[in-house]
Parts: sequence; C-alpha cells; structure tokens
Amino acid sequence: MKKQAFKILAKVNKAVLPSYSKKQINLAKATKLQLAIIAWRHYVTKNAID
Repeated sequence: MKKQAFKILAKVNKAVLPSYSKKQINLAKATKLQLAIIAWRHYVTKNAID
C-alpha cells in the first residue's frame, strides 16, 4: 500500500517538478528551494523503489 502511494507520487513529481539533472545545476550554487525539491524527489524515488 505504502509503496504504491510512493509510485503514484513519483509519477506526479516527474510531471510537475523540474528536473535539475537535465539542467545540470551546480549543487553548490543551488538555492534552498532547489535543494528542497532535489531532496524531496530523492526521498520519494527511494521509497518508490524499495
């Protein structure tokens, strides 16, 4: 149940949130909002595949 919810959330993230890896953003120069989005996407992806 929990894993299925994270898979759905991962699809929503992919559609809505920007992909900073495609933009090749420098993490040292990223804003706090950008770092929060990266961390959120990492958390959701990690839980969707576990």
